[in-house]
Amino acid sequence: MVLPLILFGRWIRSLSRRTQDRIADTSARASEVLNAVQTVQAFTHETYERAQFGRAVEKSFEVAVLRTRARAAMTAFAIAAVASCIVGVFWMGAHDVVAGRMTGGLLMQFALYAIIFVTGMGALSETWGDIQRAAGAAERLSELLETKPAISAPADPLRLPESARGRIELKDVVFHYPTRPDQAALNELSLEVRSGEAVALVGPSGAGKSTVFQLLLRFYAPQAGAILFDGLDMARLDPAELRRHIALVAQDPVIFSGTIADNIRYGRPEANSAEVRRAAEAAAAAEFIEDLPAGYDTPIGERGVNLSGGQRQRLAIARAILRDAPLLLLDEATSALDAENERLVQTGLNNLMAGRTTIVIAHRLATIQRLKRILVMDQGRIVAEGSHAELVAGGGLYARLADLQFSQGLALAG
Repeated sequence: MVLPLILFGRWIRSLSRRTQDRIADTSARASEVLNAVQTVQAFTHETYERAQFGRAVEKSFEVAVLRTRARAAMTAFAIAAVASCIVGVFWMGAHDVVAGRMTGGLLMQFALYAIIFVTGMGALSETWGDIQRAAGAAERLSELLETKPAISAPADPLRLPESARGRIELKDVVFHYPTRPDQAALNELSLEVRSGEAVALVGPSGAGKSTVFQLLLRFYAPQAGAILFDGLDMARLDPAELRRHIALVAQDPVIFSGTIADNIRYGRPEANSAEVRRAAEAAAAAEFIEDLPAGYDTPIGERGVNLSGGQRQRLAIARAILRDAPLLLLDEATSALDAENERLVQTGLNNLMAGRTTIVIAHRLATIQRLKRILVMDQGRIVAEGSHAELVAGGGLYARLADLQFSQGLALAG
């Protein structure tokens, strides 16, 4: 009985793992479609997505049926084995009693032992099936728990000073994304951003601007070169401590379900209500917040669906203001806004940038003309540097981008 149970158990364990994977695929598909339901409806893909989800459910169901059949086969085998053991004992014992080699009492004794033994083995088969099913389901969780992060704190990390200033320096940084090992996203990039300075990164898509932010936030580590924060090598800093000194305002800010105050307080959970209000006022968000039914306690729905794009952006700025970090990263924070919202958001950004080291990614050159230092990137390198007027006068990539954008703007205005 034991050997077949082990073999059946391994089969059930494998099928249980496959069942969990298929269920995960089904859940991921449903979550993806529901989060993009407006896009699905806009392209009239309801029938297509329903069919895709149905196929994912069918795959999960097929694997679950196969696992159930394997479990049933193991149970049937265990019952048959139990019955065979008892019948075998009585059959052989009866022959021995008839032949005079065993007494009837001894036969009943052996029969009792056989019943006790095989009953225990039958119960063990059920337990073994449950154990293998649970083990198969837990294998994926074990893999995730045992995964080692590519970016982790060093054994003896350096400590940033309490009054960090946010000075950034990149020295001959080379970086390849894991999915594109043959293509350098940054190629021997060197730059320095002084404390309190505002710098813009501009250039075509794929030039490496967002990659700089990814490295500064320590989501990735460069393959060569070094990145310094206040003169300390980031590789020797605890990533969590480093990120506490950085505030990010993304192009498409993430807004969580909950209240207005909860989302602003995400920048610094221990902040009190007065600090939250001051941050909202500095971000030019207090006006629309106070017009809401419950003010700062107004629930805003999953992903901030009850707010406009400009309102979500101002909440993200208020969150960054509340964080009060010495280094500020702005990833095209006004690109998707209309003129009125852009003016309000720009007011909040000006308040946020005051006294902080700021690096801005900009595709719309009109938003960074006032900055004294603009870095032009192309193919992972800095190809030009200067103010807007200097770069336009010098020709090259920036002048072409400026001519393209401003000439189009004039054409549209005409």
